[in-house]
Amino acid sequence: MTPASARILIVEDEQIIALDLSDTLADLGHVVVGVAGRGEEAVTMARSLSPDLVLMDIHLSGDMDGVTAAETIRRGGGAPVVFITAYDDAPMVQRAKLSEPYGYLLKPFNVRELRVIIEMALFHHRMQTEREALTRQLREALQEVTQLKALLHMCAYCRRVADDNGNWERFESFLQRRTGAQVSHGMCPECYARVKASGLGEPEKR
Repeated sequence: MTPASARILIVEDEQIIALDLSDTLADLGHVVVGVAGRGEEAVTMARSLSPDLVLMDIHLSGDMDGVTAAETIRRGGGAPVVFITAYDDAPMVQRAKLSEPYGYLLKPFNVRELRVIIEMALFHHRMQTEREALTRQLREALQEVTQLKALLHMCAYCRRVADDNGNWERFESFLQRRTGAQVSHGMCPECYARVKASGLGEPEKR
């Protein structure tokens, strides 16, 4: 997709309007990947065609209207949706908001309005996608930093550990710096019995 072009799915149950919208989108440099007339069909086509944007009429024939179709597409991680409708009644608008659309266009609209809302929807979706990717990368980087490496270089004599730069430090300090965990020193039962049996004195329990 170039900045001036997008792959768009049209969801409109009136064929004349859908055809006119297809011609307008082509004139704007976009590619119409499909036209759906029912909500169920829109969901299926959105999954199979992976459009960059869905222009969705709210009032559709059939059991699934445009709002329900948009909610289903959103839950499936699909393309952003811009609603197109001839009605602006408050209850419908409030219900449509719950599906988190990227725009709301009232019929009849002109070419300039259509162009602007498509550009804004694509821009906001791209920014949201980039933010989510950055958040995911930061989370993964944080997890990697806090996890110990699979192989630690430990001195067999003093039990110090080498970091990535070749600096040696106490294992306790290394562990706390990498994971935040603190180490308390004590003596396991086997060592306690061994020291006690050696006659070196009563070992201190901690």
